[in-house]
Amino acid sequence: MSNKQRKIILGVTGASGTLISRQILLDLQAAGVEISLIISEWAEQVSHHETGITWKEWLKNQPGSICQEEWKNMASKLASGSSESDGMIVAPCSMGTLGGIAAGISRNLIERAADVTLKEKRPLILVPREAPLNRIHLTNMLNLSDAGATILPPIPSFYHKPESIDDLLCQISARILKSLGIISDHLYSWRGEEPSEEP
Repeated sequence: MSNKQRKIILGVTGASGTLISRQILLDLQAAGVEISLIISEWAEQVSHHETGITWKEWLKNQPGSICQEEWKNMASKLASGSSESDGMIVAPCSMGTLGGIAAGISRNLIERAADVTLKEKRPLILVPREAPLNRIHLTNMLNLSDAGATILPPIPSFYHKPESIDDLLCQISARILKSLGIISDHLYSWRGEEPSEEP
């Protein structure tokens, strides 16, 4: 399946990391992916605090069409397994949302869409933003991994010699998209080094 045929759900929660989710959205658009976007009320507040601009304001300046769903709308098509998608990303994923998904309680559309993604055996990528992690966090992550989710913390790599925050964001986003089989132009893969000659 080509990128242009992909349908991906992107959930954004109130954990720190607005710039990560925006880079993911930009890269999904660049790949021609059809995006269903769910932004929590708390994500809007964190966005304004971290960047000085709300998601609503930022999205006005983005080209292309994005299908945005109300995070409290449990009647959304995304709440049903009959709605087709090729996977879901929750980035950043708060520990509250991660715990809700692990418990299967579906308090809002992000949690319900994630639950549907798991039950339909579609890829679910969770990008947790928390440190340090306590036993409850780790247990929830293990349970979700056992259920089929991919736990992908936004840990930066440095072998591509980043020169800016944007370089780090692009590499993190590219790794997340790769987990869904979507190859970004930003992806840098370690290819090893030629052994140096001994003197």
